[in-house]
Amino acid sequence: MVRTEPRPRAGIRHGRARRFAAACLVLPLAAAGARAGSEVRPARLAYTESTLPNGLRLLLHEDHSTPIVNVQVWYHVGSKNERPGRTGFAYLLEHLMFKGSKNVEPDQHTALVSGVGGRADAYTTEDVTVYWETVPSQFLPMALWLEADRMATLRFERDVFERVREAVKDERRMRVENQPYGRLPEIVNSHAFTVHPYKHGTVGSMADLDAALLENVRGFYRTFYVPNNATVVIAGDIDRSVAADLAARYFGRIPRPTAAVPRDIPVEPPQTSPRRLTIEESWPQPVVVVAHHVASGGHPDSYPLHMASRILSDGPSARLYRRLVYETGIALSAAVVGSLTEDPNLFYAFAVVQPGHTVDEAELALVREFDRLRDEPVTEPELARARIQFTRDYVLGRETVQQKASALAHAAVLRRGDVASADAEFDRFQRVTAADIQRVARAYFAPGTRLVITVTPKLATGGVK
Repeated sequence: MVRTEPRPRAGIRHGRARRFAAACLVLPLAAAGARAGSEVRPARLAYTESTLPNGLRLLLHEDHSTPIVNVQVWYHVGSKNERPGRTGFAYLLEHLMFKGSKNVEPDQHTALVSGVGGRADAYTTEDVTVYWETVPSQFLPMALWLEADRMATLRFERDVFERVREAVKDERRMRVENQPYGRLPEIVNSHAFTVHPYKHGTVGSMADLDAALLENVRGFYRTFYVPNNATVVIAGDIDRSVAADLAARYFGRIPRPTAAVPRDIPVEPPQTSPRRLTIEESWPQPVVVVAHHVASGGHPDSYPLHMASRILSDGPSARLYRRLVYETGIALSAAVVGSLTEDPNLFYAFAVVQPGHTVDEAELALVREFDRLRDEPVTEPELARARIQFTRDYVLGRETVQQKASALAHAAVLRRGDVASADAEFDRFQRVTAADIQRVARAYFAPGTRLVITVTPKLATGGVK
């Protein structure tokens, strides 16, 4: 469950076709051994980069393999840019951006795109908000015009805002509050962070959604959804000079605001002593979490941390699941969440405790796996397996023009403008050694910086847990 970059809601294959493709890739990789990654590496992403006078950044990738084009607009704003008491604004705006602008009626944006055989959607993370369209290449002007129109002239109608807010609240109930263990990430982050806004979730709290004012959300839009805070990527069946002219025509007329985009994110102080807490939730089984603060994505330590996550928790044969679920039966499930985001985040393991076992057993088993990473190097077969899995995901993650556009934009926005890292990071991951993994484990997984959270089921009305 390592998470190193934002993922769109669509455009990635699922189900049996994806598993078959992965198997077809992994089998020859396994036969080739640890050198397999470099042998199957996809071609590098050729791109051009420019900046419009209003500050908007433009990346172009020409790919004539299919007669389609993908347009993505990455706004460098996510839930970490929200203030206490005003959480969920970025997610509200993700929905409001489809509810009409000066020249487009509510929900017409998606209808126009689907009407020409295309797809459109958006997603929000802690760090970015992304809007995208994939259309037949001759409809590139329409996609660019639609994005520029809502960047410049988004509507803010009170009745529409109220409906969107209720829809977001319903989504929060469905995805977070009414799902068993759905609040686990919120619980972990809210207790692990003291000042950094990673402490609140992307969807926002129900109280903040209830209290949100249209005027405040409009102000958030005018502050962050501006050309000098946006990166536009166009990938696919294009002529780069024509695409650049179209982007300049539609986006270049949007004025740059006089005020700078604020970047005053509080820095989380280091945790200097172990912490432990127990809370209750209406969950069927107890959950134990062992968490540590780690470096940001793109930091040199993030690459061994990513590999450590795969060794612990990439599939049922990884250390955590194999030990806690298969061998000892302590847990119903166990996994690692490694959030390698723009700012330093968390690396934590959790276990859902099996009936007949105790939270103490689960905690001890989780701690042992962290200590094992610190005390002894991972084996060469384990490291080779992690490289193979990384290479599999890297290759399958660049099949479509949408995925290629996402890779370029991710590097441009979340790697501090280092677009070349879209390709360079492949080699950085492949060069990770067992010594690197042990080094970062010793640096970040020390007992003195550990947070242990035990979540126990609330007592039922009959007095039995």
